Amino acid sequence: MIKNYLFILCLLFGNTINAQKISLAGNWQFKIDSADVGVKNKWFNSKFSETIKLPGSMLENGKGSPVTIHTQWTGSIYDSSWYFNPHLAKYRTPENLKFPFWLTPAKYYVGAAWYQKAIDVPKNWSNKRIVLTLERPHTETRVWIDNEEIGLENSMCVAQTFDLTDKLSTGKHTISIRVDNRIKAINVGKDSHSLTDHTQGNWNGIVGKIELEAEGKIWFDDIQIYPDLANHLAKVKIVLKNSLQKPVEGQIKLSAKSFNSIKAHSPKLILSDFQIDGQEKSITIDYPMGDDFQTWDEFSPALYHLSAEIIVKKQVQSARKVQFGMRDFAIKGTRFEINGRPIFLRGTVENCQFPLTGYAPMDVASWEKVFRKAKAYGLNHFRFHSYCPPEAAFIAADLVGIYLQPEGPSWANHGSSLGDGHPIDQFIMDETNRMAKAYGNYASFCMLAYGNEPRGGKQVDYLTKFINYWKTKDPRRKYTGASVAMSWPLVPSNEYMIKSGPRGLPWNKLPSSTEDFADKVKDFKVPYLTHELGQWCVFPNFKEISKYTGVYKAKNYELFQEDLKDKDMGELGEKFFLATGKLQALSYKTEIEMAFRTPISAGIQMLGLNDYSGQGTALVGILDSFWEEKGYISQAEFAQFCNTTVPLARIPKFVYKNSESFEANVEMYHFGKDVLNNALASWQILDENKQVLAKGKFDKTNIPIGNNFNIGKVSFALNAIQKAQKLVFEVRIDDTAFMNNWEFWVYPEKLPTINTDEIYFCKELDAKAEEVLQNGGKVFLEAAGKIEKGKEVVNYFQPVFWNTSWFKMRPPHTLGFLCEPTHPAFQNFPTEYHSNLQWWEITNRSQVMLLDSFPAGFRPIVQPIDTWFLNRKLGLILEAKVGKGKLIISSADLSSEPDKRFVARQLLYSLKTYMNSPQFNPPSSVDIKEIKALFDKNYKSQFKTYTKDAPDELKVKKPTAN
Repeated sequence: MIKNYLFILCLLFGNTINAQKISLAGNWQFKIDSADVGVKNKWFNSKFSETIKLPGSMLENGKGSPVTIHTQWTGSIYDSSWYFNPHLAKYRTPENLKFPFWLTPAKYYVGAAWYQKAIDVPKNWSNKRIVLTLERPHTETRVWIDNEEIGLENSMCVAQTFDLTDKLSTGKHTISIRVDNRIKAINVGKDSHSLTDHTQGNWNGIVGKIELEAEGKIWFDDIQIYPDLANHLAKVKIVLKNSLQKPVEGQIKLSAKSFNSIKAHSPKLILSDFQIDGQEKSITIDYPMGDDFQTWDEFSPALYHLSAEIIVKKQVQSARKVQFGMRDFAIKGTRFEINGRPIFLRGTVENCQFPLTGYAPMDVASWEKVFRKAKAYGLNHFRFHSYCPPEAAFIAADLVGIYLQPEGPSWANHGSSLGDGHPIDQFIMDETNRMAKAYGNYASFCMLAYGNEPRGGKQVDYLTKFINYWKTKDPRRKYTGASVAMSWPLVPSNEYMIKSGPRGLPWNKLPSSTEDFADKVKDFKVPYLTHELGQWCVFPNFKEISKYTGVYKAKNYELFQEDLKDKDMGELGEKFFLATGKLQALSYKTEIEMAFRTPISAGIQMLGLNDYSGQGTALVGILDSFWEEKGYISQAEFAQFCNTTVPLARIPKFVYKNSESFEANVEMYHFGKDVLNNALASWQILDENKQVLAKGKFDKTNIPIGNNFNIGKVSFALNAIQKAQKLVFEVRIDDTAFMNNWEFWVYPEKLPTINTDEIYFCKELDAKAEEVLQNGGKVFLEAAGKIEKGKEVVNYFQPVFWNTSWFKMRPPHTLGFLCEPTHPAFQNFPTEYHSNLQWWEITNRSQVMLLDSFPAGFRPIVQPIDTWFLNRKLGLILEAKVGKGKLIISSADLSSEPDKRFVARQLLYSLKTYMNSPQFNPPSSVDIKEIKALFDKNYKSQFKTYTKDAPDELKVKKPTAN
């Protein structure tokens, strides 16, 4: 029994003073203070009847009020139609509440809540420094020991600590903690990802480590390590604190050891004498790392632990173990460098979206999983949008080799502003100082911004001071004012830019792969990162609903699914999801390759690799909210065009007549660890059966680190292609995993003549068309530009950006289309079930038809896919039995300029051939009045957002004159 007790003491207290810790995890007493009377009524002197488990949130413990239509959320809503639309009334009832704009918690609470626990302080903690650590409370905390208030802390970024020295005698005590998650004077902005319901949720609680720690009264208040690769040393800057109120002499012992690399490295330990006469002393010690030290980067993330001890009279008073890496993150011209080598940042924006818990993971393993997943998709960089992750994220990023840009916890917009003298101004400075102190040694902490897209006429002045302060204070990382879109003012002091200029799809004209964003970045002399590249939407995956087994439920998905069923398309959900996913993947490939072709670009920050379930439900990821594949593009497929090394081809167009030649200029994007010496690149062209039509090799060469490195040109005559088909151009670097490919389409120069005497062609539903149908004939109605019912639906080739709810139905409204490629209408027109580049001249800016009054079960031949907020049944090409006849309607232009628009000509030929065949037998009958309704000029759209104001980010004000 005695041995067991001693063993437990050893585990709890260790062998030195600094190791004495008591975890406070477990059951706590709990009480909600919704009336905010706890302090006045001295709740710290009372006992609470409820219990709660910490670490954890109120939501995880089932505490709070049920969500209702009247819940006052922490987050902006720019489409209030859910609150008023009669069609959605059934989702506003208590028994069937389905909120469309973000995930829904079972309970909700914003206000003060009290947490209380009895503790027993060991006798050997007498005369020790005692600290209470709350790793991540949300957000403001006040602490009492028994009936004495200790203090107030408010940080969204780092652990909150309370010095209980001389406040906590040995024996039994009660700790009371009041946690308040309201937005108060310090208003970071209600859409900031540090607290918004759009992502993690504005939860109340304490997560991570909750512990008491005792050590000597001489301790390390701070240790910061500044790698000096040129001089083979680590400069260790130490701040000592002394509460003994007398001079003290001693030694500081430093020893470093690598711990995650194959080759072990242990520089010699050193001892440095010190004397501290007052309460604080700063000491700088040069720690030699030797000639064989290992460096940290994305390819070889070698790390060290620095063990530091304060020794006074042969007894360790305080000890720390600090993780660091020997790296130099620098800027040379318009590129970032790591340890003297150029790098290109391939990043994603992490939005603190973890729906099982509602807050960021506090363990290293969870973050390692996220970072390794991202790295497998070719990424090497994370931006944390308006929040700073917990320490576990930095530890994991160090291990994996990811360059991080945490931000201050603020999107000072939507009710807040920056630079106007509000408390947020000082809070940002305090928070970033706390971040640098807590996480500054992590090699992955390479960049810092105040936060996201602020409001405020004096923001430039404020951010200039912010940048200059940090450039002077800590050169270990690089600084920018804010991550912003183009309408925000430029901050000249930025060490690097994050703006949205070099992004977007070039599909306002015939698609090609010749373009880049050079014109957007050419005038900048510092590194330019693309702000929030992508944001292309995919239809919801309703199978994902079952994954939400934690504190948040996908009620938004449930609403969209039920609404789709109500609109007579319930069975199409998965097909819509996959079809729109293919267009989304094509959009990302196109935009990322443009970025990679851009001279002097420093990198991209996608928004994002995974979905964002807030701000109206922004399904912009090729991974879901759980960082898992969706099924329409694989990791390997994505990594073909997003990787350390990517073959690129400048192809002038993707559709050809067989009288033309396919041509491509091939170049290399390469930001690998080393130059690729004697690299041999090869190419081939494959037909629809994957048979090789042509192949070749480029000259062997050394591929340097950088982009725009020319490899050679490919030209291939297409005259042997006799029928319309899709081909694939593929480039690879032999003996490596690096390859890329592009699909292109070839069509006959001349088409066979078709006898169309039995088909009446018209461009409006005229009397003759009605007569032909009544008499059992065939009618082809090309209604481009004539459709009234559905004209409010704006259809581009590219998909919805972010989502239509957040941007008040800003076009486009569709996400591509769905068709059945085996339908006989496509017998002479090669297509998949989804949008692809050959469809551009047919679908881009084409009218769609609203088919909501067509018979149940009616399915068009080509069905544009509407935004999931409305789920309107749409058509681009349809067939129907009308009267005794048969009808095809196309609201796309298929007949104009056939020599130039030979893809449309080919589709029209395929449709004519189909109409002439015995297979032309439309499965559905439609009354002539429904056809006429498509052209009714008295038609009026029924949709209203009910919201009068525009989102703040769409109406940024210019700085006012002083």
